[in-house]
Amino acid sequence: MSGYIQEDLSPEELAHRARLASSIAGSVRDLIDATVRTEVDEADIDEARRLIEAATATLRKDQLPGPFGIRFNTDGTKRSWGNAVLGRRNPIAPPVVLHHEPDVSWTEVELGAAYEGPAGLVHGGVLALILDQLLGSTAEYQQVPGMTGTLTVRYRKATPLGRIRGEARVDRVDGVKTFVTGTISVDGKVTAEAEGIFILPKWARGDKSDVLRRSVGEG
Repeated sequence: MSGYIQEDLSPEELAHRARLASSIAGSVRDLIDATVRTEVDEADIDEARRLIEAATATLRKDQLPGPFGIRFNTDGTKRSWGNAVLGRRNPIAPPVVLHHEPDVSWTEVELGAAYEGPAGLVHGGVLALILDQLLGSTAEYQQVPGMTGTLTVRYRKATPLGRIRGEARVDRVDGVKTFVTGTISVDGKVTAEAEGIFILPKWARGDKSDVLRRSVGEG
């Protein structure tokens, strides 16, 4: 499958690249927040643009020909660092860090000014984005992965900007379809709930490799 890349990196090199990716994405994430909330004058805006354009030119000096994709290392680790929710390299990612337990997967993440919809509240589409990733990754962890077929989200109350908690569980499996449920909560109160149906694509069924089966949950 295009976009799925096999690599052979040492643990030291992987750790080094992870540090670099986190540092630059974190700096840009801070820049995004600062841009949303700045009240500086025109001269400072012009100076900031000059510096940003210079930094962009530096980063453009050596780039991938396309998206980051999903990369597998020979030790079995996987990197989806361009992912819009989890991506270590991606400054628009919150970033979400997932924790998997036998019966539940969960995350806690801080959503600041860059994720605002209604005044002071998290945009509903951002919550759907996080739920899609959380539910899909839960299915993957339980060894019943799939691509999102449907995602139904019910917004039970407004979600204020700040720290949220997401939880998800596999409800049932029907052939190539995995049904997963999840919630977003703030201070112990559920603000959104979702059900997703994740379908194992045809190319990953049958005699396809385990690597491909594991990969589809990071959609």
